[in-house]
Amino acid sequence: MLKKWRQSFYVPRAWSNSTSICRVRGNPVFLTLLALGLGAVQWLPLLNVAPNRLMSGQGISLWNVLKTVVDSSTSLNGLGVIAVTLLCIAVCVKSSRLALYGVVALASGLVLGLVALSGAYAGHVAQLQSPIARTSWGSAFWVLVLCLCLIVMDALHRLQLGLAVRAGVWISLLCVVLGVLAGTGCEQLAIMKEYANHAESFLPAIVRHLQIVALALLPSLCLGLPLGWLLNRHELLQRWLLPPLNIIQTIPSIALFGLLMVPLAWLAGTWPGLTELGISGIGVAPAVIALTLYSLLPVVRGTQAGLAQVPSAVLDAAQGMGMNTWQIFWWAQAPLALPVVLAGVRTATIQTVGLAAVAALIGAGGLGAIMFDGLFGNAQDVVLLGVLPILGLALLVNLGFAMLSECLPAPAEGGRFDPV
Repeated sequence: MLKKWRQSFYVPRAWSNSTSICRVRGNPVFLTLLALGLGAVQWLPLLNVAPNRLMSGQGISLWNVLKTVVDSSTSLNGLGVIAVTLLCIAVCVKSSRLALYGVVALASGLVLGLVALSGAYAGHVAQLQSPIARTSWGSAFWVLVLCLCLIVMDALHRLQLGLAVRAGVWISLLCVVLGVLAGTGCEQLAIMKEYANHAESFLPAIVRHLQIVALALLPSLCLGLPLGWLLNRHELLQRWLLPPLNIIQTIPSIALFGLLMVPLAWLAGTWPGLTELGISGIGVAPAVIALTLYSLLPVVRGTQAGLAQVPSAVLDAAQGMGMNTWQIFWWAQAPLALPVVLAGVRTATIQTVGLAAVAALIGAGGLGAIMFDGLFGNAQDVVLLGVLPILGLALLVNLGFAMLSECLPAPAEGGRFDPV
């Protein structure tokens, strides 16, 4: 019964006096997301308009935004109605490849339309109310964008396209959205005003963020990979090493940064030469050490698990061929364990990209500095200016590792290890 409901649903023919029933095949995932998006439009504000940066804003619904923007651009409203209508038709008809391609195009177009509509309304507010007024995205905007992105994701999954094609779709959509934001129609949005205020420090913040991530991952890989190999060979070492690494993961990042400040400050005061190397109680040094400690567990555990899942028959066959210990490792264990090891490195990298933002509290800089400037100044758009690039970097890192894992052989047992 449940399977039959998932494949189709029934609606009565309102235009007919007969008792016949019109069968409409639809995707329950699309319909659920569409219903969630329509509910957000009905009950949540699409935009928030504040007199200035410090004061709280007033929520503006989608209908009021359309009513205001329609006066200056009637065609925008018509295109929006057509896009929503076509999207509703696309999610209700039978899931053919043509319909799924249409869903991807329409949902992507609606995302771009929401961004353009926000910019148009922000320009209207700047002209009629005040140039210093702030127009920010509201909760309905984020819910709609999330629902539309999930619709695109589900449609791409059902199309069974390759990872490169799916990645190209997402990167293209991101580039077009950034192009719309950088255009002349969205300069009055609050986030774009904040970008203009932080334009000189924005790119250096991204570079510093990447530097912190790279400096933390390099020692974690140099230490974690050999330790994982040792743990696989000596079970006693697992009982001594894994508990401390697990305990480190439970320590809050701010607390660990604070714990490292005192000994590093003492070392820098005792040996002044360390200060010239950049080692002090604040700055990049404690951030890199803390992030390295956080990254060790996924790298060590992934390496140990990858080597442990290599079948014993493979090792016996390698020994029967006359290979020594290192030859067995390089030619038998490492190739089969590499996908699982890469999954651990993937987890550590994404974790480090996120935790590097907290390092700004101890003077390490990076995108976290922009984020905390917004938090301390009660400026939501400044927070978004720091958070959104971090989210984009994490997604790009995840996409890069996913594409790399496609080029690797599957693990010896259980198929490809590709966690989301």
